[in-house]
This record gives sequence, C-alpha cells and structure tokens, in this order.
Amino acid sequence: MINFIKINENDNVAVALELIPENTTVRVGDACATDFVEITTTMEIPAGHKFALVDLPQGTPVVKYGFRIGNTTAAVKKGEWIHTHNLKTGLGDLLEYNYEPNFEEETFTEDATFMGYNRADGKVGVRNEIWIIPTVGCVNNVASKIAELSRGLVRENIEAVCAFPHPYGCSQMGEDQEHTRQILANLINHPNAGGVLVLGLGCENSNIDVLKGYLGNVSSDRVKFLVAQESDDEIAQGLALVEELVAYASQFHREPISVSKLIVGMKCGGSDGFSGITANPTVGRFSDLLISKHGTTILTEVPEMFGAETILMNRCANEELFHKTVALINDFKNYFKSHNQTIYENPSPGNKKGGISTLEDKSLGCTQKSGSAVVKGVLAYGEMVSTPGLNLLSAPGNDLVASTALAASGAHIVLFTTGRGTPFACPVPTMKIASNSNLAGKKDNWIDFNAGVVAEGEGLDQAGQRLFDEVVAIASGKQVKSEIAGFHDMAIFKQGVTL
Repeated sequence: MINFIKINENDNVAVALELIPENTTVRVGDACATDFVEITTTMEIPAGHKFALVDLPQGTPVVKYGFRIGNTTAAVKKGEWIHTHNLKTGLGDLLEYNYEPNFEEETFTEDATFMGYNRADGKVGVRNEIWIIPTVGCVNNVASKIAELSRGLVRENIEAVCAFPHPYGCSQMGEDQEHTRQILANLINHPNAGGVLVLGLGCENSNIDVLKGYLGNVSSDRVKFLVAQESDDEIAQGLALVEELVAYASQFHREPISVSKLIVGMKCGGSDGFSGITANPTVGRFSDLLISKHGTTILTEVPEMFGAETILMNRCANEELFHKTVALINDFKNYFKSHNQTIYENPSPGNKKGGISTLEDKSLGCTQKSGSAVVKGVLAYGEMVSTPGLNLLSAPGNDLVASTALAASGAHIVLFTTGRGTPFACPVPTMKIASNSNLAGKKDNWIDFNAGVVAEGEGLDQAGQRLFDEVVAIASGKQVKSEIAGFHDMAIFKQGVTL
C-alpha cells in the first residue's frame, strides 16, 4: 500500500496513510517515470497527519485539497511534520463574497427503488415506528416508561416504539422557544413515524394546544394527544393510546418506491485526517449519485463550512441562493460574536489528534460530503426541505443537535462519517461510516460501513456505489447498528436564556 497521498496537484503537503518513520524516503509524483521528487521525512509522521513537500518559510500558505488551510508560524523544512505546533488558521471574521458560479450542468441516471412506506398524506417513510414525543422535559420519564411498557407491541411491520426525551418546551423565550416548537412539530409530522403520541404536562409554554398550531392538518388516527395533568393515570392512558396507534400503523406495508423520494442528511463527527480523503468524499459520491436519480441530500454543520464556504457559494444554482448561503455563513459567525466567543475555536482535541490542524483543514474535508452537485436549496434551522437536490441547512456542528436538525428538516436517514467513532443515534436511522479500517474493525458494534478501504486502493466511485446500495438496503428495512442497540436520541439547538 502507498503510505501517503497528495490530494491535489497544487498541494504543498501530503498526508500519511500509515505511520511513516523518521528518515523514510518517499517518492512524490509519477514514480514510474522521471517526474517525481524524493523526500526524506525529518521526523515520524503519524497516520492522518501532514508533512511538507517543499521548504515553507514562516508565513507561507499551506495548501491541502488545493486550498489554503492556514499559514506556517515557523519555517518548515521539506519532509517535516506540519501540525498545530507550526500551522495557524488564516481565517478572518465577516468577509465579503462575490458570486462566481462554478458548476457543471446536471446529468441524470436511471431510477432505482427501495421498499418503503407510502403515507396517507403523500409522504414516504423508511420506517414504520411509533414515536412518543414529550412537549416538555417534565414528562420525559413518563414518555420513556410508556415506550418501555409498549415494547411488546413491536411486531412484523411495527418496527419500534420509542420515546424522544428532551429538556426543552418551557422557560424559553422568543426565537429560542419558536425553534423548539418547530422542531417538535416537524418530528411529529415525520413520515418515519406511522403513529405519534404527543405527551404534554399541561402548564408548559409549549403545551399541546400551542403546539397544534404548528402541526397543520394531522390525522387523529395517526397523532394522539395526552395531557398528563388532565389524566387520572397518564401511563395507563398512554399505553391505551399507543395500542390505538399500533392498530392504525399496522395497515402500512413496504412497497417499491422511487429513490427520488429519498431525503438523506449528511454529517460528520469525531473526524480525523482520513475523513476528507475516504469517508467524506465517498458520501459525496453517494450524494451525487442519489441526486442524479432526482433524490435529495442535506448538508449541515455551518461552523464547519468556514474556510470552504466559497466552494459551496459558487455551486449555488442562482444568485438568490448565493446570497442565502452568504447569510447562512455570516449569521453563524455573528452568533459566535454575540456570545463573545472565538469564531474559529475548532478543531476539537480529537480532531487534532487525528491529524486535522486548522478549521480550514477540517472544513475542506467536511464539505467533501457535498460532492459536486449544484446547491438547490438553503434552509433555516427547523425549515423543511422542499427542493430536490443538494440543500444546505443552518445548524451547529454538535453531532446530536445537527443530526436531529437534519431529521426535523425531512431526512429519512442520516449518514454520519467518523474517524474516531460514536454510538449515538438521532430520530432517524443514523448510519456510521468509518474513515479508517482500524476503527471499522475495532468498533464493529458502532460502524455500519467502512470507507477506510479507499485508503487501501478502492476507488471513490466504487465506494460511492457500494454506499448507495447500502443506503437503499437501510431504506428498505435493514437496521443500522444503533437501531440494533435500541438507541433513539434527539437534541434541540438551545439559543436563548432560560427563565
């Protein structure tokens, strides 16, 4: 196996694919001809980390993925390790942007199908579950208890009964409370739920009567409401309502549905130096393939677009979407500034250990998940997707908050790439994609798909097709590892004061 990769021909660094010992000589370029240079490492280069291909004086831009990922803070010799000790972000605060369209015309490929659920309102689902959604954290334990006591109702095409506890719904104000209500309403309306029990306390700000105004027209067969303060025995009554929901949802059965109806969210977390080389571009190939069949993908975690945002801006289908993307970026920067926080307090300690040195380094790897498709939609937090194709969604980088936001915007499945691993789930099937084979082997109980083999020779197109086939299988009922473990989580973006 080749022990390093130069990602872009314009890069002045390469990335070690395995630990490269000190004083190792590598050939960069076409080693089968004469167009190559020999470089000897001046120190040990950990797997996933960068080393210089040329001498870099202090203050020189370091180029990876064909873009600057920061500037050297000291002179760096050819073959020397480049990381946080000698590299610093080159990003500023609010920036001015110009729309410079740079995308190719769309091409479409033959349709494919998955086995899903057609809903009465015209939506489609990839699961037929019963969801118990509390309006406020005060009834979390009641919701969880009802779900626990209802597990015996899981049968044939009723795939789970699960509760989604959260600490919100009261003591919130303004936009913060509005966001909570919208996220809860979107989840209640999510087509992966064949039936929903909405459980309220009764005295909360976001009580059931208030929340109904956010739901639109809902079927009384599919959505049941229970106010705990008005019930003599909320657990017994809740169990009876779940039985009614199971009876209703049992009428739905899987049938062939075009993948053009699929909506897939894309997220990364616990990234490492391999993420932008293997897992994220594999998801990018998948995204392009699904979109070529008229499907939809959603990319989020806005703070991890900083430094790579112009790539997305220039792929916007029109100038209106370009300006929405500019606002998407600058609004999040202002969010940091309004709380007196550093905009570029990123990457995380785990990212750095895995070889990511600056936010530009992280963002350029993160945005690989968007593939090459044209941006067709830009969504506010809590906004439902309405345009097929690639969409950008406003949400933070936090794994659970961002993944919940993807589900609330309509994603049937979330693809989650990771270099370090995580067991969490979100309200929809959360597929874990390993960036390296070591993680895939070590945490087989977490990882659903190994993209690390791309570093071992598998082509990205092949990996993307393999991922597409696996997503179709999951959409058709195959459980991801977190579902097998029984994990169902959610989190809402807390942005305001608590009363």
